[in-house]
Amino acid sequence: MKFSEIKDMTLVELAAKSRDLRQELFNLRLQQASAQLENPARIRLLRRDIARLETRISQLRRQAAAQTPRSDARSAEVTERSP
Repeated sequence: MKFSEIKDMTLVELAAKSRDLRQELFNLRLQQASAQLENPARIRLLRRDIARLETRISQLRRQAAAQTPRSDARSAEVTERSP
């Protein structure tokens, strides 16, 4: 999965895809433990794809937090105390 594909996904789609990839990784690890894994390189690719997804999710959350107006509690206290 390329980052350009991930870039166009929404936060909900990213979370769902991450969950699916984690489930696939879990299944591959079970296969590896029972010596039935055919393609060990797939584990590495899945880990990297999950990291890409998590990076994009954190970027989107950081952007959302930056766009949300914050009310500073200290400034509210200062205005209440002022005569």
